[in-house]
Amino acid sequence: MNKQLSHIDESGRARMVDVGHKQDTERVAVARGSVTMQPQTLQLIIEGNMKKGDVLTVAQLAGVMGAKRTGDLIPLCHPLILTHIDVTCTPNTAESRVDIEAVVRLKGKTGVEMEALTAVTLAGLTVYDMAKAVDRTMQLTNVRLVRKAGGQSGDWTLDE
Repeated sequence: MNKQLSHIDESGRARMVDVGHKQDTERVAVARGSVTMQPQTLQLIIEGNMKKGDVLTVAQLAGVMGAKRTGDLIPLCHPLILTHIDVTCTPNTAESRVDIEAVVRLKGKTGVEMEALTAVTLAGLTVYDMAKAVDRTMQLTNVRLVRKAGGQSGDWTLDE
């Protein structure tokens, strides 16, 4: 494992990584997370009975928007032209939660892991925002990268 942090220069200062010399390659990242809640809250979401509207659709759109804006939100992330963003928000009644997955893809010089993680996080925060009036005990949990492909470091999959 490479223990050198790429965003720190020789003198210990934060810096944006220069990716100009890298070749464009196809890159993909998949991230997942969940919003746990009371069973009654999940039922209201499934039935479409939240006062603010269709929670799952709005959360999906927020995730897409979050992925597109990652370079504006995280100081040392490059602004990227993404070629594909897919965010799914799936009710899981057995676990009383909404499971969120984001798949982000591009052909470029740097990876899209942060974009996938941002998509999941923004979608989860949107679920919370839209349902908080009925359940302030909700928790955004287990946000993690589960797969990345492409680039110099190659492919990687989380052993879940």
